[in-house]
Order: sequence, then C-alpha cells, then structure tokens
Amino acid sequence: MKRVSLAALVAFAAIAQTPTITQQIAARLTANDLKADVSFLASDALEGRGTPSRGLEIAAEFIASQFRRAGLDPAGDDGYFQTAPYASVAPNLDGLDLTLEIGGKTLHADKASIGPQEAAALDLKQGGAWKVDSNDPAALDALTPEQVKGKVLVVDMSAGGPQGRGNPAFAAMRRLAPAAVKLQPALLLLIRPNGQGVSANSRLREMSAAAPSVPILAVWDPAFRSALGEAKPGELDAKISAHIAAPTATPVKLRNVVGVLRGSDAALKDTYVLITGHYDHLGMRGTGEGDHIFNGANDDASGTSSVIEIAHTLASLPAHPKRSIVFIALFGEELGLFGSRYYAQHPIFPLAKTVADINLEQLGRTDVDGGTHVGIVNVTGYDFTSLTEEFKRAGNAFDIQVQKDEKNSDPFFARSDNQAFADAGVPAHTLSVGYVFPDYHQVGDEWPKIDYENMAKVARTVALAILDVADNPIAPSWNASNPKTERYVKAHEALVK
Repeated sequence: MKRVSLAALVAFAAIAQTPTITQQIAARLTANDLKADVSFLASDALEGRGTPSRGLEIAAEFIASQFRRAGLDPAGDDGYFQTAPYASVAPNLDGLDLTLEIGGKTLHADKASIGPQEAAALDLKQGGAWKVDSNDPAALDALTPEQVKGKVLVVDMSAGGPQGRGNPAFAAMRRLAPAAVKLQPALLLLIRPNGQGVSANSRLREMSAAAPSVPILAVWDPAFRSALGEAKPGELDAKISAHIAAPTATPVKLRNVVGVLRGSDAALKDTYVLITGHYDHLGMRGTGEGDHIFNGANDDASGTSSVIEIAHTLASLPAHPKRSIVFIALFGEELGLFGSRYYAQHPIFPLAKTVADINLEQLGRTDVDGGTHVGIVNVTGYDFTSLTEEFKRAGNAFDIQVQKDEKNSDPFFARSDNQAFADAGVPAHTLSVGYVFPDYHQVGDEWPKIDYENMAKVARTVALAILDVADNPIAPSWNASNPKTERYVKAHEALVK
C-alpha cells in the first residue's frame, strides 16, 4: 500500500471543504439583502420613481452606490451613468380648435372633449378626410399616401371594450401611428368612446430625434362621434379644420445605471452578457385623500434589486467569468421601453459582441396569474432562443422550475425591456415569477407583499445561468426553426455580418 503524505491529505481535505459555485451563490445571495434593497427602492420616500422625478434620481444614485460597493467598473459617460438627453414635450392647449363640416352642418368640438396625443403644430383649413375602422386591420394596412396625404385620417376607435392593451382598437393604433408618417396625413384624428386614458401630460422625446410631423388628436365629443361614427369608411364628404399650437419642450436628464464585471478570458473578455431590469415606476398620481404613491415593489424594484444582488454575488466569486457581464438598471420602461431602446441605439459595448440580454421583472410576488407560484419562474419567448436550456439547468440547482406559460409567454415577449435588445438582434428574454398580480400598476404594489425567500431562489437561478452563459465559449442563438423569431434572426445576421 502506498503511503500518503500529510501534506497531500491536508490539500485533499481543503479541496473537499471548498464550497461549490452553487453553494457560494446561495450563501451570498440572501433574501434579507433583497428585502433591504426592495424596501428602500419601493419606499414612499422615492415617490414611485416616475420618469422623470426626484425619486428616480435618488434610485439611480442608490443603484450606482451598490454597483460601486460590488466593485463593478463604471461604464457610463458619467461614472456609472449613461446620460440620455431627453426633452419633456408638453402640449400647448392655447387656441386648440377642431371643426367639422358634414351633411350641411358645422360642428365645433367641445374643448373639454378633445386632447392631443402627439403634439405637433397644425393650422388646417377645410381639409379633406378619409375614415377607417380600427377593428379592420386589412383596411389599415391597405392605406396609401395617395389616399390620405394632406388629409385628416379619421380612425374610429369608438367600439366598446376595455381601454388600453386589451382593446383591439388600441393594438391597431400601435401599428398605425408609426405608419402615419409614411402616409403623410395632415392630422390623425381618433374617435374615442370617452376621454379615459387621454391626458395633456408631457411626453418624453430624445433631444436628437426629429419632432413628429403628424399630430395626433383624440376626440370624444358626442356630436363628432355621432356624425363621424355614422359615416362609412373611405373618403368622407366632409371638411375638417384644426388648430394646434406648437408644443413646449423642456430639457430633462435621464440615466441608465451601468456597471461591468470584466471577463477573465483573453479570447472572450470583449464579449458581453447583459443583465437588465427597469428601476422606474408610475410615480404619484391623483389628488385628495388616500394613497397616491405607486411604489412599484414587484414592478420592478424586485428586478432591480435582483440585478444589484446578482452583481454583488458574481463579483465576490474567487474568479471572474470568461465573458464580461454588464449590469444595467434602465429608466423609462413604463413609458415605452425608453431606457432599453436608448441603450440599444447608443450601446456602450458593441451589440455585435453582446451575446445575450437577461431581463428581470416581477420576481417578487407569488400570488400571480390566479394562483400561487412558488418555485416557478416563467420565460417570455420560451422557445425563441437556446438560453432557456441554460435557465432550466440552473433552476435544477435551486429547486426552481423554469416553465413556459402557454397563454402569456409569447405575447409578453414584447412588453418588457428585452424587446429592445431582441429588435437589435441580441438573444433576449424576460424572466418573471408570473405575469398578472393583484396590485399590478396600483398603489398596493408594496414591499411587504413580496415572498423574499422565493425571490432569492429565483435570483440565484439567474446568477448561475448568467455565469454559465459567460463561461460558455458557444454563444446563445436564436431558434431559427420558430417562425416567430424570423425578424430577430435577420436582425442578428445583420448585426454580426
């Protein structure tokens, strides 16, 4: 029998006692640390983190301090901040006027029943009009500039149904509004059933972006709705006059918070894995007695806090991963993915060298989707890329089931910041415990309602998956066999060619 030296035995014992990566992640990423972050970000002191707001600025400073504490390298133009120059554009309601001449009658819209949706100056006298129904997608898609150029494009949205995302009319408008610039109408006039959801609030516009050339005006005046609602689609025997004053623009400074954990491999360190989450919410709304602060604990202080704690965890490991990992807290998601779209258009690290974006949202509540989701995490666009297999392997280590919600997985792919990166060609998903929870976009989304133990297990799963992606020399890829990924596959090909 060979004799084993004391030194060899000591060395073997040391190796045997060395915690695995899974154990190290579990020990470092704790429920209490996540609770500390969420309870601050979703506190009343930050006033709902509206974009822009004082509370949002405080949140940005807090996140930057946590990235600094973790030892991440600052990656912005101003330390950890990627400064995004925007303007707050406010409609000018002075002299706002809308007149309709139809059937021998002249109707003047009640000013309390009209509202600018996209502010741009207009002084139109007796312009022709063309009508389409928003619930007729074929007619919308068939419109040509020859039909509507210089005229008022009237879109009937007065059919009943839920307001917002759930109404097919609003889905149609999301398609039509960008196309209106190419169609070149003088005005896009929306016939609304009521004024719900219409406001004269300021809108954000990137300073370098061209001002919209087509104003959008909503009208829910009963006489207008009756006269235009009864008219058949197509060219109208009517004249419309409108006056909209030029809006006012005030510069505002918005910031993504960006830190990087540099890779250790000579061949892979200049490739990047992004982990993102939006740190804004809805701010304060309403007047009078009661709670008016939309704290946004689950949406999305939970995702932001997970980004912070995953940064602390991965930066504390004895060895850095092979690829660089970029941690980004994004502004303005609630207003239309502003922060992620800004980064995608002004990337700090080349998108051609960015192998994945893993976006985190709504990781805290387990009372979701009409049931209880403990030990479960959902992936939007579940079978869009090869990343899902990484999530599943990591989930096994922490007793987390990575699943596809057949009803919500694909539709929700476009409803969070992963969409901006996917549009650029970068394989991207959003991970969430569920999609619909009782206090979604309500004042009741507060930090004590979060299941922090479950949230910690989900965040550990994400941390391990990111580490595996960062250490894998084979980059994630789009699933080209899925027809829903065709546009993303083409974008990726264009990105890396």
